Amino acid sequence: MSALHKNFIAGDWVEGAGVTHDINPSDTNDVVGEYAQADAAQTGAAIEAAHAAFPAWARTTPQERHDILLRASSEILARREELARVLAREEGKTLQEATYEAGRAGQIFDFFAGEALRIPGEKFASVRPGVDVEATREPVGVIGIIAPWNFPIAIPAWKIAPALAFGNAVVFKPADLVPGSAHALAEIIVRAGVPKGVFNLVMGRGSVVGQAMLDHRRVDAITFTGSVATGRRVAASCAGAMRKFQLEMGGKNPLVVLADADLANAVECAVNGAYFSTGQRCTASSRIIVEEPVYRRFADALIERMRGLVVDDALKAGTQIGPVVDANQLEQDQSYLAIGQGEGAKLALGGERLNRATPGFYMAPALFLDADNSMRISREEIFGPVSAMIPARDYDHALSIANDTEFGLCAGICTASLKRASHFKRNAEAGMVMVNLPTAGVGYHAPFGGRKGSSLGPREQGRYAAEFYTTVKTAYTLA
Repeated sequence: MSALHKNFIAGDWVEGAGVTHDINPSDTNDVVGEYAQADAAQTGAAIEAAHAAFPAWARTTPQERHDILLRASSEILARREELARVLAREEGKTLQEATYEAGRAGQIFDFFAGEALRIPGEKFASVRPGVDVEATREPVGVIGIIAPWNFPIAIPAWKIAPALAFGNAVVFKPADLVPGSAHALAEIIVRAGVPKGVFNLVMGRGSVVGQAMLDHRRVDAITFTGSVATGRRVAASCAGAMRKFQLEMGGKNPLVVLADADLANAVECAVNGAYFSTGQRCTASSRIIVEEPVYRRFADALIERMRGLVVDDALKAGTQIGPVVDANQLEQDQSYLAIGQGEGAKLALGGERLNRATPGFYMAPALFLDADNSMRISREEIFGPVSAMIPARDYDHALSIANDTEFGLCAGICTASLKRASHFKRNAEAGMVMVNLPTAGVGYHAPFGGRKGSSLGPREQGRYAAEFYTTVKTAYTLA
């Protein structure tokens, strides 16, 4: 067993109030490592340290912050293969996907190193003679970061990097299932030269560490990615405390396939969006809405493509789909198979638990046919390799089905019609729209976020991140 991986609080690596074992979902006999668990008191100490460090950090030059973030980026990119192995072992994402994610984290830090030098401001012509007016952006303060388990290095990166770039201090709580990637990222940030107290890592359960963040008066803003239920609690707590918050939650994303679509490309979009990353993406294509004239032909082609998918150990060469992240998620995925069949949908393929050379949480990708948008499998986020095909009479019917959801993160359409594509981009009730592309896959420089029950607050990523991580000050000066 490796040495204990500690929390980072007020510039020091410290033991926690408990220990958790990071288990490999591809091989449950493999323990990735032992990780300290912070308690409420240690979380409070991290918050106080961030609060104390914030004033000096906020007044550092953009060049200083740029240099720190660039050093972090350089190390992440240089070690992306090493980081990818940790990520794949602890979360079950294939090594290829994990390598891409680690590289993206490095790109994110590189992008926000540049943003530190591009913090915008404005000069206005005053309506009063002899008065100058300017608007500037200033850091918010102490940012509490609560990250999910499904992208354990990329999502923390796109929250931590802008927070630091704009001069905020950070208290970072990774998901309890994936402390390894978070700890490795924290070590890199520390080596990059971030001052004492500016960055803090507190690993532990959300009910303890996350709640301590919500309860502490020194936290000025919370950015959260996770479940809808927890997001609502975060929103209620922050509203009561008059605290800024940003929520990224669930999705029940539609992929519309029209009769004029290139079916081969549409099949690839569906397979990628619905099943890669084991379907454990908030942008997954969990509803595939197909025009009736091509419904059966598309279903046959999709099933044939799915039969060739390789489900195995995330580290094994040739694996296309890794295991489900843990036993609880596997049980949830399996329960929806029974729910869908009970509602009358046809389980056309997959869903069975699989045995491989090592004990793990393996599941064959599942496809329901002849689903209805009123079914629970069409309305509730499953967060696994399960998708449902829904027939649509025509484009207008498909669009109405696509929009008939409490979520609004991403929506996709496969069509050869520029008219239909343009109409869909304007009328899909989602924060992101894909045309002839999988619903999953957003560049690090572009805004990420949704509508309705999927997101609340300013967008993440790109230059839009400034809306959350800064506050605007307007100043008037008598010339």
